[in-house]
Amino acid sequence: MGTGPAAVPPVRRQAGTASATASGRTGAQRAGLAALHETAGNAAVAEWIQRQEVPGANEAARKNALDPTGHGEWSTFRDMMAEAGFPNSVTDAAWQLVLGGLAEQGRLNDEAMAKFTERQEQRDHRASNTWYQELVRLIGDYLEIDKPTMALWSGGIDTSVYARSKGHTPLEATPFGGVVDKLRLTEDWKLKTPMWNVLSKAFVNRARGPVHIFLRAYNPDSVLIAQEVPQLRVVMALNPAVKLIWHPVYTAPDGKLREVTKGLELAADASYSKRDECVQVLYDYLRLKHDPENANSERAHAEMSDRLAANGNPR
Repeated sequence: MGTGPAAVPPVRRQAGTASATASGRTGAQRAGLAALHETAGNAAVAEWIQRQEVPGANEAARKNALDPTGHGEWSTFRDMMAEAGFPNSVTDAAWQLVLGGLAEQGRLNDEAMAKFTERQEQRDHRASNTWYQELVRLIGDYLEIDKPTMALWSGGIDTSVYARSKGHTPLEATPFGGVVDKLRLTEDWKLKTPMWNVLSKAFVNRARGPVHIFLRAYNPDSVLIAQEVPQLRVVMALNPAVKLIWHPVYTAPDGKLREVTKGLELAADASYSKRDECVQVLYDYLRLKHDPENANSERAHAEMSDRLAANGNPR
């Protein structure tokens, strides 16, 4: 059997003496291996041990997985989870699954590049991390939204903030998403991005009504377009109450995000039922009315221009 998450003892909540700490780490490791053996067998234990002992690029992630409370953000995570209303048992298990996933992700990333050439196949393999899959099973109910409508976005974190200001709920505003969004976890973003992809898929599966999608930039290879929207189409087939509402968003010179109307004017609200119509309006505004002096939207304009040029279209 392959490696994967197994029931492990709760992480320590109080620091003791140096000898007690060392003893606690050893005891936790032994108990964790016993649980892993019971769940997944000898092969899983052997591979787990090899993963800890072989040095490599993700040595820090492996060290944190071995000693969860040794991670510098453990206390921050614990306190934020308590404030969000999570039981201690869920907090302990979620933290170990997150760190176990970070330790495992490097291997999956290498395999994805070695085995696959298609971008989506690579993304799917990176997202096959069983630690992250178990994390979703543990905290799935904490991805439910507490405001009427779900929000998805593309084009920078400011777009997420804007969606929230309009009364919608993106993944980062859910109880668990809000906690993880405030953590650094690792210096290597390639280890944690697949976790967000797994969480986002679980998030969109919980759509129960209209979903508002805010586009400040359009990239057909983005997680939004390549993963989240196709998954929403599956949900829509089962629940006709789920509908997609698209918003083209532009950042004005004063830094405020506004939406683009069919007449290429900036307004407080401009929504479309079709993705292509939304993208067309956004591209037309960037192409025809973008102010070159507006640094706030320079990147969106440059990306749009490059994409049009790559497709043989006028800038």
